[in-house]
Amino acid sequence: VQLQASGGGLVQPGGSLRLSCVAPGSIFRFNTMGWYRQAPGNQREFVASITIAGTTNYADSVRGRFAISRDHTNYTVYLQMNNLKPEDTAVYYCVAFAGPVWGQGTQVTVSS
Repeated sequence: VQLQASGGGLVQPGGSLRLSCVAPGSIFRFNTMGWYRQAPGNQREFVASITIAGTTNYADSVRGRFAISRDHTNYTVYLQMNNLKPEDTAVYYCVAFAGPVWGQGTQVTVSS
């Protein structure tokens, strides 16, 4: 696995989590990076992306609540998730779009 995602967990509605994804420099430096998620019984869906230059894009369902960022010093992409809702419950996957190259997924559960 070339992309290592972490940071998932159990959180109450309204809470926050920050996901991290570390990539090899050979992948990170030349790729738009992003996050997808997949809930049980659903297809994998786009969450957010960030280009090398820092341009971001979000799914309508998370815009205003989630923020994606990238750190070029440690080849890491982050997903800050605020005001989490039960419908955000899913396995979250980091992706490098050229390829694509997928990470192993990290579980996020939003429940009281």
